[in-house]
Amino acid sequence: MKHLKIMVRLFLFLFGAAGFSGFIVPVIRRRILNIGNASGIAVCMCLMLYAAFMPAIHEMLRAFWRKTVGKVVLGILAAGFVCALVLVIIMTTLMVKAATARPAENATVIVLGCKVYGERPSIMLEARLDAALEYLNANPESACIVSGGQGSDELIPEAECMYLYLTSHGIAAERIYQEDKSTTTRENIAFSYEIIKEQGLNDSIAIATNEFHEYRAGKIAENFGLEYGAVSGSTVLWLLPTYYARELLAILYEWVF
Repeated sequence: MKHLKIMVRLFLFLFGAAGFSGFIVPVIRRRILNIGNASGIAVCMCLMLYAAFMPAIHEMLRAFWRKTVGKVVLGILAAGFVCALVLVIIMTTLMVKAATARPAENATVIVLGCKVYGERPSIMLEARLDAALEYLNANPESACIVSGGQGSDELIPEAECMYLYLTSHGIAAERIYQEDKSTTTRENIAFSYEIIKEQGLNDSIAIATNEFHEYRAGKIAENFGLEYGAVSGSTVLWLLPTYYARELLAILYEWVF
């Protein structure tokens, strides 16, 4: 039994350390720190501390459990943990399902904006653009809306960067419409919808974004009565934990508010 407990503690510590490494890499490589990896780092640190001091923590919990208030508090915490785990499983399932939703032929592609460095797309934005390129080449009647405004630390609007990328890779300029005012996913879809109506474009859309982002973007599109499918760009492994965790919180926010 003693050896089993040691093995459990070692496993939990190593699991926490691996998770910590996964969340800290974007900070080290690109100085990317957002609510996703900040939350992940905090959770993994708590897990490592729990594994390191497990006997003492269990003793404190046993003492707390003997009190009525302790039973109530620990019961609430346990129920909250189970609910959070169930929510994560549900949201992950919805993300995977949405990322595999096939778009209609010759749908209007909406490429959702992401970080731009100078006039160059970030790794994540390039993945979205490459996915859009593949679809546009396979569907020559499709129009494309590149949607993204200009951040305070960006030299040009994200829409302009995407336009330059697509045209430099062979997509005719007349197929591309620029939406350069949006700053959120909701605005991406809302402002692109205005262009679809104004230009008489196909209101069956293909959302070009990273796979984890397809569900939330699709639900927003549904609110505008748009039929949508996914054109998903693959997220590089060292960024996936950070943006997956961030997306979980974003989906929860959408559900609540």
